[in-house]
Amino acid sequence: MPADYNVIKVFNNNVVLAKNVGTEKILIKKGIGFRAKVGDRIPINTEFERVFVIENPETSLKFNQLITRIDDKLVGICEEVLHMICLATGEKLDEDMHIRLTDHIAFTIYRIQKNDKIDNPFMIEIETLYRKEMEIAREAIKLLEKALNISIPDEEAGFIALHIHSLKSKDKLSNTIKYAYICNSAIEIIEDELGIEIDRTSIDYARFASHIRYAVERILKNITIKNELLSVIKKTYKDSYKLAKVVRKMMEEELYTRVPEEEVGYLTLHIERLKNAIDK
Repeated sequence: MPADYNVIKVFNNNVVLAKNVGTEKILIKKGIGFRAKVGDRIPINTEFERVFVIENPETSLKFNQLITRIDDKLVGICEEVLHMICLATGEKLDEDMHIRLTDHIAFTIYRIQKNDKIDNPFMIEIETLYRKEMEIAREAIKLLEKALNISIPDEEAGFIALHIHSLKSKDKLSNTIKYAYICNSAIEIIEDELGIEIDRTSIDYARFASHIRYAVERILKNITIKNELLSVIKKTYKDSYKLAKVVRKMMEEELYTRVPEEEVGYLTLHIERLKNAIDK
């Protein structure tokens, strides 16, 4: 007969950490933690809203170290946030996400309690590149604010959105942040070189940001594209091509790899489009 769950830790009324046949599992079900105590047994046939499994011994060790220094209530609501993210994205959570997101949120709450200002220099880029992720992140913020009775700035939703995109794309969080950083840097170069200010809420900016994101993904994954109009682009849009090469230099320095000439050609077209939008 299958063994029941053995409660290891109670986080809140809806979330407990339990062990079953040597494997730690985070059990989520409304009211499951109410009056529960360490050592209690939960029937194996219980219908849970979600069961998160932590099988990797190293991840389990890190998670247990994390929950010893973070308030149980905060860990519990973070797990409920992760459950909500899984529902919203339809994605399966990787085990490390329990550590990454919980640690991040815990540090943010600590800073808010100290009255530190939460700055996010990439909010516009994140809003532009990851609209769906931002919607989910703002729902996460509402859950946290209600559970913790605290006001959390919208900038934090931007950071959570990056974690959500990393989960959805199966990409490294560092790469996700890099997309936003490179997009911001490219726009700043264009603005400085042309002496203009680009409307970050415009459709032209959204197209440019999206292009940069996918260009960076292609470059990092070594995916080549064809640009049969390259020679024509270089002759027709000389100034924009010259500026595209400046942006290319920045991208190569940030990505530690070569940016193909074909990508520079497409970048030239997007710069030309931005210039035309400003002129109009």
